[in-house]
Amino acid sequence: MNFKKITGIFVVLVTILAGLNSCSTDVDLYADYKDITIVYGLLDAGQDTNFIKITKAFLGPGNALEIAKDPDSSNYAEKLNVILQGRKNGNDLTPIVLDTLTIHNKLAGDSIFYFPSQLLYYTDASLDPEATYTLKIAPESKAIEAETDLIASFGVVRPVNMINFASTLATQIEWNSARGGKRYEVQLVFYYKELHPGNPDTLYKQLDWNLGTRHAQNLDGGEAMSVSYMGSDFYNRLGQQLDDVLNVKRWAGEVVLTISAGGDELSTFIDVNAPSNSIVQEIPQYTNITNGYGIFSARSKAEKTYKLSVLSETKLVEDYDWGFRF
Repeated sequence: MNFKKITGIFVVLVTILAGLNSCSTDVDLYADYKDITIVYGLLDAGQDTNFIKITKAFLGPGNALEIAKDPDSSNYAEKLNVILQGRKNGNDLTPIVLDTLTIHNKLAGDSIFYFPSQLLYYTDASLDPEATYTLKIAPESKAIEAETDLIASFGVVRPVNMINFASTLATQIEWNSARGGKRYEVQLVFYYKELHPGNPDTLYKQLDWNLGTRHAQNLDGGEAMSVSYMGSDFYNRLGQQLDDVLNVKRWAGEVVLTISAGGDELSTFIDVNAPSNSIVQEIPQYTNITNGYGIFSARSKAEKTYKLSVLSETKLVEDYDWGFRF
């Protein structure tokens, strides 16, 4: 799970909530506190553990940025009753009760909120990709619910064996949409090794290349989808990233292709909160959480690892003075 995205979306939600009262010129700074639950959860049937972030909006005197640094401002004091209820073919599945877990890997600067510890709800129970799941959260004051279908597994159609950056024509990456998947983001990661003169330690580095987003026409699955890239863009991007080091030695590694699929609700949430080019457009509020705010949806991914084609590696070694060698 990408916790930077979690906290980024949380910032958006808090901003939206603050804006609910901004239309009035009569502001009561000491209004009674209202319990507002914020949920971020993306279920993935392909993962052995699924996490859900559940927090609350906060209100208090002073600087909100300082209040955000206190975990007690965002976390509930008590453990909530959190259940995933699956339903398949008209029948209820065995309820899954989520437990709590504290992680300690959030870095300073990831968001304005507290770090390095984060309280999450989780389950390591297997999820049925053909089932619909309802999230049920029951603090003392209210019942919060949300529902999502899961995304079926899918795979990469092309490239098949190796990846090619030597062609002067556009190269296609192809896949078939998954049942339940609406939004697809494609990324290539090129791994390489680097050895500096006088330094015995090999450095392991990577180039991240986002190739774009595609939307399926429906949620039925089986739709042929693709993105294209120019091989010259790969060498241009790599050249911009590499440091100019005299007598450096470099070796090309593998290329990992990842196609990440998001559910319909997640796709809508991202599209609604995308930056607007208009200064007069009011951003609409969007949530699929009953009695709360946030997003509860599904995700999945297809991943495949390649070696560079012979022509691609030859071009990298012979056409560029970057220290790459066979």
